[in-house]
Amino acid sequence: MFAAVYGMTVIGLQGHLIRVEVDVSNGLPSFEIVGLPNTAVREARDRVRSAIRNSGYQFPLQRVTVNLAPADLRKEGSGLDLPIAIGILVATDQCISATLAKYVFSGELSLEGSLRPVPGVLTMAITLNNENNIKSSSDANHSSETLCLIVPPDNLSEARLVTGLETHTTATLAQIVHGIENQGGFKDDIISRTLKTEVSSEVNVDWADVHGQQHAKRALEIAAAGGHNVILVGPPGSGKTLLAKAYSGILPLLSDQESIEVTQLFSVSGMLKSNGSLVQYRPFRNPHHTVTKAGMIGGGRELRPGELSFANHGVLFLDELPEFAREVLECLRQPLEDRQLTITRQSGSITYPAHVSVIASMNPCPCGYYGDQGRVCSCTPMQIQNYRGRISGPLLDRFDLHVEVPRLNYSELKNSYGPESSSSVRERVMAARWIQWSRLGPAKTNAEMSAKETKEYGELTPSGESLLHRIFDSQHLSARAHDRILRVARTIADLEGSPDISPEHLAEALQFRTLDKRLQI
Repeated sequence: MFAAVYGMTVIGLQGHLIRVEVDVSNGLPSFEIVGLPNTAVREARDRVRSAIRNSGYQFPLQRVTVNLAPADLRKEGSGLDLPIAIGILVATDQCISATLAKYVFSGELSLEGSLRPVPGVLTMAITLNNENNIKSSSDANHSSETLCLIVPPDNLSEARLVTGLETHTTATLAQIVHGIENQGGFKDDIISRTLKTEVSSEVNVDWADVHGQQHAKRALEIAAAGGHNVILVGPPGSGKTLLAKAYSGILPLLSDQESIEVTQLFSVSGMLKSNGSLVQYRPFRNPHHTVTKAGMIGGGRELRPGELSFANHGVLFLDELPEFAREVLECLRQPLEDRQLTITRQSGSITYPAHVSVIASMNPCPCGYYGDQGRVCSCTPMQIQNYRGRISGPLLDRFDLHVEVPRLNYSELKNSYGPESSSSVRERVMAARWIQWSRLGPAKTNAEMSAKETKEYGELTPSGESLLHRIFDSQHLSARAHDRILRVARTIADLEGSPDISPEHLAEALQFRTLDKRLQI
């Protein structure tokens, strides 16, 4: 007896259609699963056996072989429980349906036969919808049946974020069998197919909550407008962390495409809520300095994403930057340049997006008070040099703006300077970004300009060229630093609505390269 049904697995951000082939033959009772299953898939044998029996069906006391095709693709997760169970019931004639080929099943089974949610359902729905679109375009003159996704109840709202795909659910294995035998007798239409958005973020610091620090605020506004990386340098308690948290509030809301990408990452990692909401706020990730390399960039046996990918289209805040392990910091160099991260291991290779704005903070020295006019630094020049030497020159080059955050005095702390709210600053940021999108293309910022685009749109006046030439030679800047200065100057010009980069714009960009000269003690 033989049956074949369809399931899905997710590897990275890519869904894969799996043909679950079940053969029930005479022989000693056994249950084997082949086709590169991982541990969670192999353990489906015990879950499926108990779920079938407790749902009122008979598990065959014969030799049961399940093949997961294609056999050379690694299968992960517990989402193949449901298609394996359906395949066994079809092979033993306990489930009969003429439309079985249209269904794709995904879900974990409990021992009693109820369905539990699985991660990555949004990615599965997007993949199936693309498959249906390809099938419809290739069979334009023929009627072809589109695929339908069957998921657990807690995943249905998430699956229905893809409005063009037919999706259904029931609570138990027995109800799913009843539904497919009655050719779609599912009673789940009460769940809305309307796109929901989740706009509240865990970080709720308004721009007006930050008193003083007008220089740092200006730098972060420039960074938000152009998508630049920033490093904040100042003594303890000067407001570096508060500034970083407030920064996420002045960033524009996610575009539709960006929202889908962020929601996908949350979905495959099991971090998405079961209310079927698109994530509409910029992620803010704040890993502790004890994070490992795998925790930062991803990896492990199943090549899961790390903090860098979770911050995609958002903010990665690295507090106390020199305290991070050097190998963790160095692994950020290539992703910050290429805006994507490829993890290659013996088991395979996966590419994750890394469109992040990095905000880092550090003290000027181990005690934190070097250069502070109110406190005396107790560190020796060698200690200061060793402390700053934990951040390599190539990594420091990836930060477009180096911002000093001095300690506030009492009057500055109490004087609000007529603070602006995050929404008013965001309006200026959005106006600058619209200029960049019209120049560079949708969703592309000045920080992402190529060398050719930087040369074309970062052209200086003769006086500006003279100024940059003088600073470049005196500070021994790299070619990367040269381009990043021009990109920051271009962003400052965009904030003012200027089509050209004036010497004033360039001078302001140059003053945000303080660490280039202060590293020499």
